[in-house]
Amino acid sequence: MKAAVVKHFKAPLTIEQVEKPEVGPGEVLVHIHACGVCHTDLHAAHGDWPVKPKLPLIPGHEGVGVIEKVGPGVTHLKAGDRVGIPWLYSACGHCEYCLSGWETLCPNQHNSGYSVDGGYAEYCKAAADYVVKIPENLDFVEAAPIFCAGVTTYKALKVTGAKPGEWVAIYGAGGLGHVAIQYAKAMGLHVAAVDTGEEKLALARELGADLTVDFRMEKADEAIQEKVGGVHAAVCTAVNKIAFQQAFHSVRRGGTCVAVGLPPEDMPVPIFDTVLKGIKVVGSIVGTRKDLIEALQFASEGKVKTIVQTKPLEEINEIFEQMEKGEINGRIVLTFE
Repeated sequence: MKAAVVKHFKAPLTIEQVEKPEVGPGEVLVHIHACGVCHTDLHAAHGDWPVKPKLPLIPGHEGVGVIEKVGPGVTHLKAGDRVGIPWLYSACGHCEYCLSGWETLCPNQHNSGYSVDGGYAEYCKAAADYVVKIPENLDFVEAAPIFCAGVTTYKALKVTGAKPGEWVAIYGAGGLGHVAIQYAKAMGLHVAAVDTGEEKLALARELGADLTVDFRMEKADEAIQEKVGGVHAAVCTAVNKIAFQQAFHSVRRGGTCVAVGLPPEDMPVPIFDTVLKGIKVVGSIVGTRKDLIEALQFASEGKVKTIVQTKPLEEINEIFEQMEKGEINGRIVLTFE
């Protein structure tokens, strides 16, 4: 089968023919129709996170397609089912986190396109208990980004605890942020979107943002505090320290700042303001299978629609270059002829 492979960190991916996976007990083989490209894939290819991925590696954790084969013991899925393979490839299923609805915190989890091979390939093996079915009326290309960008931002918004009618700030209106805006509006929240450039801010307004702020033209935290009295919650999808700092300072007293993006540098938290103003700082990592089912349902009902460009697998290195330069609006989805 054809696949994009990372053989060395920070080196271009190679497009090559590799052996088609064999499924074992409790596994399924998915014929991949589309796979979204996430910033995490770039981190995996560069090996710049503290926990390194395996090498060689086939990246991709937004792979969607049709089950071609089911392994022994799989009874809830069958060949022909439309499914996606999320970041949470598998978890142990019996630790305190798995048992309490926080399987994404399982210390023994495996991650698609990181600790196991992912969806940048024509076929991908998956743990049957952790794939999620795709609603029949949802196109593969539109569904792919929901398996990371969608469920990640949806979960982050749930974690904020913000209620309908309250304000939430979304820092970064790109691959994750443009979906976050839509989920927030569908959840009845008022949205302040922060990014730079008229093209991205125009898209944010088109998607329902009630307030947009260009962080290069004005200090976003000060603008939000002045115009709406601060937000009840901020979700930072951007990958830089300044965005996180401004997200924190845009929150009103008693509010919540949720970190989603993973910048390489440390992000200092002002303890005095945190304590004095009762601000909660929370990390949020993707979402559970239940969160993913809910996130897909929003998309199935037409309340959330990913903005995508489709590209062939062979262009992955050019796509990564665009991603590094911040030149991508919405999400790029790889397709397989």
